[in-house]
Order: sequence, then C-alpha cells, then structure tokens
Amino acid sequence: MNDWPEGWSDDNRGGNRYGRGSAGEQPESARSMPHVQRRPAPQRQHPAPPRQRPIPQQPGGYDNGGPQYDSGYNTGQVYGGGNAGGRGSGHGGGPGDGGHTQGRPAPDWRRRIKIGALSLVVVVLGVSIGTYFWADSKLKREVDLSKVIERPEGGDGTNYLIVGSDSREGMTAEDKKKLHTGGPKDQGRTDSMMILHDGSNGPTLISLPRDSNVEIPSFKGSDSNKLYPGRGRFTKLNAAYAMDGPELLVRTVEFNTGLRIDHYCEIGFGGFAKIVDAIGGVELDIPKAFKDKKSGADFQAGKQTLNGEQSLAFVRTRYAFAQADLARTKNQQKFLAALASQTATPSTILNPFKLYPTMGAGLDTLVVDKDMSLWSLSQMFFAMKDVTGGDGKSMNMPMSGFRNGNVVWDKAKVKQLVEQLKNDEKVTVTEN
Repeated sequence: MNDWPEGWSDDNRGGNRYGRGSAGEQPESARSMPHVQRRPAPQRQHPAPPRQRPIPQQPGGYDNGGPQYDSGYNTGQVYGGGNAGGRGSGHGGGPGDGGHTQGRPAPDWRRRIKIGALSLVVVVLGVSIGTYFWADSKLKREVDLSKVIERPEGGDGTNYLIVGSDSREGMTAEDKKKLHTGGPKDQGRTDSMMILHDGSNGPTLISLPRDSNVEIPSFKGSDSNKLYPGRGRFTKLNAAYAMDGPELLVRTVEFNTGLRIDHYCEIGFGGFAKIVDAIGGVELDIPKAFKDKKSGADFQAGKQTLNGEQSLAFVRTRYAFAQADLARTKNQQKFLAALASQTATPSTILNPFKLYPTMGAGLDTLVVDKDMSLWSLSQMFFAMKDVTGGDGKSMNMPMSGFRNGNVVWDKAKVKQLVEQLKNDEKVTVTEN
C-alpha cells in the first residue's frame, strides 16, 4: 500500500537515499540545505515620556538596543536628594546637590539681598525727600530781614532770635479758655525772647527779659517802607514787637546789643501746646511746687510729665516767683532744652505716627524769616537740644539793676558777651 500522496514516486521521496531498511543499502550523504537568513524582528518603539528624568536601568533589562524593562517603579520622584547614594541624572540630583528640585535652580541669595537692600534705600530716600519738601512747604516765611536797616557786621557762628508770641491765631474760644490765654485773636506781644548762638564752642542760649529797658531806634516800616526816626526814649523790649512786628524787634535787638541776627523763628501759644501733645508730653523735674491763677499753673515738686496745657502754663508763669520775669526765663530755657532733647530721639524720628503729627503741629504755627531753610531750622533745633549738655550754656542777658520796674542791662558785660559770640569764643561772661 502506498502511503505517500498521489503522484509521489520513490524518486520524489528520494528513492533509496534514506535506505529501505537493513537490506544492506547504504544511505547517501546528508543533503546540503540552503541557509536561510531570518530577518530580525522590528524593535518596538516606545514614545519618550515628556521631559522626565531617565529611568535607571533595572536588573534584568537588556542593553545595547534590546528592549528595556520598565518595572513601573519610577513615578516622577526626584532622585539623589541630600547625601543619598546613587548617581545623579544631570539635574542636580546627585549627592551634595543641596536637595535642589528638578528643573528649579537654586536661589541666588546674594543677589536677592542686594536687590532688597537697594529697594529699601530707594524707599527710604523717596520718603525722606518727600517729607523734606512737605515740611519745607509748610514753613511760613513771613519775616523779611532785608527791611532791617543799619545792621551790624556779622561774625562767626549763627545767631537765631527765638520768639514765643502770645498770638491766638488758629485757636478757638474753647482753646483760649482751656489754655488760660484769654484776650483777642492776636495780642501782638511776645512772652519770651531768646538769642541762640550756634558755634564751634557749643551753643549758648541767652534770654532777653520781655521787660528789658531798651531804646527804640529808627526803623523802616515793615508794611509802609516808611522811615521812622528814633524816638530817643527807652521802653520795654516787647513793645518793639507790638509797634511794628518781627522786623522792628530784630532791629531793636541788634541796635541795643551790636549782635547781628541771622535767622528769626516765632511760635504761638496754640502751636507750642500741640507740639508737646504730639510727642506725648515732656518729662520735667520741678524743684519746688508753685501755683499761679493767671497762667493756670498748679505743680507739685518732683519729676512729672507735662502735657500741652501744663507746659504752656509752666513757661508763662511769672507772678508766682519773687524774681518774676527773670525766674520765668529760667523755666523757659529749662523747658525748651527738655522739649528738644526728648523730641530728637529715635522713638520720635523713626516713628511716623509721632514724627508727622509733631512736625505738622510745629510747622503749622511757626513763622520764620524768608531765608530760613528747613536745614537751618533743624540745625537750630539740635543746637537747642545741646544747650544743657556738653559745652552748652544758658543764661540771662547780664543786668545791672532795675529802672521803673524794667530790667537794665550791664553795658560792659553785654559788650564783652557780644564780642565772644562774634568771635565764636567760649562764653565766660556771667549774667550777674
């Protein structure tokens, strides 16, 4: 029976090539088979993940182009933070990289500090310039010293005439009652007059008693520009202010002392009290208790903090003292030095909630000469602060006695004092 498919013969089957049993037939040699080269299976392309760190080679993977085994372990976490082992991937993930976040550069702290410091300087400078022009614009430059005639020669240092007037400008009826000022809106008188000399030997503050017996010289009217001849008579110093205001007062002081006044500064009752309240009061040590109905003063001895109302009463009181106006000038010197010292402190200057109200209160009622700058005003203020410290000195104008109730100056001592001030020498003259 032929089990081969139809059409196949022994020749097709290879005949006796493979033998037909063990009948002695020898098999023919192995037939040569052609070599068939198999094409390599195309490598599956895996799309690269979008901008991710390369996945470290896992054990069991294939190198040299073979398929890569992905265990699914990498979920996007950052490798190599701090001192962890392993090799970095080129994004700062290796040992000692400081834990930088993938794709986020380390902050440049030096650059940030420089920019922050520069920004702070710009802000501080801008605020300072703005404050300067704001304060400068509030100054009332109403006194024209160019109208003062026959002025003495100037000397070394700077001389300020500081005046506390009894002006009620800007005060309500309630304010007048509370501060015990009374009177009309503007009395046109001065309650205190002082010369502040600021020089290389320290500041010197000299009080001019309002009842000083002085000669009214010839002068040019501040409004009319009319020349008025000297009256050749003596009167109280504060009468000069009442007659023709600050210009005649400066002319009278210069005529009777021979000292040139460089700047004029005046403040009224209301402004004085507001300044004190703005800084939170002035601490003062009052050696002896006193009371005065006219000024409203009622003080016990010892250290205490005076508000605006109490401060005004303190500097105005004279009837409670045996020396009357001379004792009052001493209290005025003491108080102004304390006010300046306690105002020029970091707690006031660096605190805008105290600085601006203080400056606003003072500048609103401050009257100065046309040549007074804000810088000159600040120089005067700090010189006042130094009166009671260092080489500073305060005194009354030297006096020789009284005439008709008025204070008579000691001409010889006044001349010596003025020479020392002009030459910017240390003041050795005493008031008595």
